[in-house]
Amino acid sequence: SSSSSMSGSYSPGYAKINKRGGAGGWSPSDSDHYQWLQVDFGNRKQISAIATQGRYSSSDWVTQYRMLYSDTGRNWKPYHQDGNIWAFPGNINSDGVVRHDLQHAVIARYVRVVPLDWNGEGRIGLRIEVYGCAYWADVINFDGHVVLPYRFRNKKMKTLKDVIALKFKTSESEGVILHGEGQQGDYITLELKKAKLVFSLNLGSNQLGPIYGHTSVTTGSLLDDHHWHSVVIERQGRSINLTLDRGVQHFRTNGEFDYLDLDYEITFGGIPFSGKPSSSSRKNFKGCMESINYNGINITDLARRKKLEPSNVGNLSFSCVEPYTVPVFFNATSYLEVPGRPNQDLLSVSFQFRTWNPNGLLLFSQFADNLGTVEIDLTESKVAVHINVTQTKMTQTDISSGSGLNDGQWHEVRFLAKENFAILTIDGDEASAVRTNSPLQVKTGEKYFFGGFLNQMNNSSHSVLQPSFQGCMQLVQVDDQLVNLYEVAQRRPGSFANVSIDMCAIIDRCVPNHCEHGGKCSQTWHSFQCACEETGYSGATCHNSIYEPSCEAYKHLGQTSNYYWIDPDGSGPLGPLKVYCNMTEDKVWTIVSHDLQMQTTVVGYSPEKYSVTQLVYSASMDQINAVTSSAEHCEQYVSYFCKMSRLLNTPGRPGWSDIFNYCLSWCLELAKQSNRCALFSYRSVPKVKCCCFQRTGFSHFMLVASGKSVSRASCELSSNTL
Repeated sequence: SSSSSMSGSYSPGYAKINKRGGAGGWSPSDSDHYQWLQVDFGNRKQISAIATQGRYSSSDWVTQYRMLYSDTGRNWKPYHQDGNIWAFPGNINSDGVVRHDLQHAVIARYVRVVPLDWNGEGRIGLRIEVYGCAYWADVINFDGHVVLPYRFRNKKMKTLKDVIALKFKTSESEGVILHGEGQQGDYITLELKKAKLVFSLNLGSNQLGPIYGHTSVTTGSLLDDHHWHSVVIERQGRSINLTLDRGVQHFRTNGEFDYLDLDYEITFGGIPFSGKPSSSSRKNFKGCMESINYNGINITDLARRKKLEPSNVGNLSFSCVEPYTVPVFFNATSYLEVPGRPNQDLLSVSFQFRTWNPNGLLLFSQFADNLGTVEIDLTESKVAVHINVTQTKMTQTDISSGSGLNDGQWHEVRFLAKENFAILTIDGDEASAVRTNSPLQVKTGEKYFFGGFLNQMNNSSHSVLQPSFQGCMQLVQVDDQLVNLYEVAQRRPGSFANVSIDMCAIIDRCVPNHCEHGGKCSQTWHSFQCACEETGYSGATCHNSIYEPSCEAYKHLGQTSNYYWIDPDGSGPLGPLKVYCNMTEDKVWTIVSHDLQMQTTVVGYSPEKYSVTQLVYSASMDQINAVTSSAEHCEQYVSYFCKMSRLLNTPGRPGWSDIFNYCLSWCLELAKQSNRCALFSYRSVPKVKCCCFQRTGFSHFMLVASGKSVSRASCELSSNTL
């Protein structure tokens, strides 16, 4: 099918590669940017390539086009490649075939080709072929209430390895996709938060508490577009691969455990109500899932064959329920004009929008009888309403509400005005709605302009305060009537320019985040920026370190002993750390501090009761390794002060042997981690020195007292014994 045809012999039925029937291909009645040629495969297919050709033996061919796809013939999605809406190069003559293999396969029932440019000496002319193969999958529709559990045969599931895969589509920004938990504190959750995918996992924890083992990773964006998204979770012990569509994130979980211990069941579509605050505060998933596979078990097939028992609230159905919303996509040159009911004394409009820009014109309308104008803008990420009344003298009423509304999420605007009263409500929050009782007279006009302005109106006495809107709108209501955007698309009634109806092609340029070292990404419609403050880095993507790599470098700059920030791996992944640089005449010492710089009291000791003290460094072990690997010599100083006691097992009080062995093993462990020497001393035997280095699984060390060797031995590190 097609948007139009020049005549019957130019109809879309003739638009097949190498066919010469009719006029030799499809040509629309008008060659403009609102034309399209569409293929319906009858059911969903996996599409891998597309080819085009001009109209047979003519000067009509398309030089550039876009490809849109859809499951339903509504809610179109443009084909993306390299993070952008892709424009395919077309033909250079009427009979050559140009084929493009898609960078990634697309699953859809409908495909639309939208010509963007064509031969200047002819008009739009097109023949196409689409390549792919069959596709089939069980689909489950979740209504936001029902939860689908898969119960374990043995009431417990202990796994070292997990593979969970599914596809989902939804128009909701929040919802739990899957969840499982165990009585030992283990849990696994996959959920949507603000239209991003959040994966949380805890494999258990030690005495430090359950928070220690918690790991959470966020990926994706704008996932509430009601298009299919694929998720694969692959876990081997603490090592995780999380794949969303074609993007893979690899990470390791916190904690020390490798097994996931779950009790009773894993649920899909939500968390079963347990009375816990955590379960009631999280929304269930509302939308569709297909191809749910849990460790080789086909969950969707079991559900379809009624082998699983869904929760007794809500409905589980096996066909995807589509939303009724019709989005409209605006660029910087767009406007959408819809008719209103003129000469009413009550103005009522509402709509939803999403954008990345902090400023833009949302709506403009002229009152009847030249009473004035009403303008709704996005101004510095807030919604602002400006009402100009010109009946007697120029008066302006301004109200504003909301904040941070350029975050790419859907936001709802409701505005109502009547005589001497106006109210603005954002996101249905009645408590924070803004009202005004300013002198006001309202008489609605004939037209409402969304997103932009008619060119000829720009030359009138009215000038809008903000540039055109870039983003998407949906659920547009004027004078309490939902606007039929399909009728507007046929220009009956209403008009538009440079908008795409039934498509929201917004792109998140901050996912994946190109800002390095924790830089905060923000964006406008066409670009992104990185805020590098407090990261220790500069440049467009926070790549360049603003600190010197070592204390040595600061000395070469003429600096004296002091505290400095250093970045030992430069622009590498490790962050900067603060150290004390001791600049002596012949050497530069880099001193990394910890929380036991001062003496710490040790409580009484007995063979059954050990005194354990943990050191917390001002740097991570990776940062310490980076510092030590570039050093010529390293030391760690430990001292132990004790009255009325002797070293080792010499006559006197017992216990020194254990203390000595403990200090020595701790010294060895430190040396093992840094591949460097460590030093400790006692008051009674000054400068007892432990020099350690690794060799084939053993550590060899030398004890030195007052500069003279008194003992030499080797020990296996794991035993901590001499």
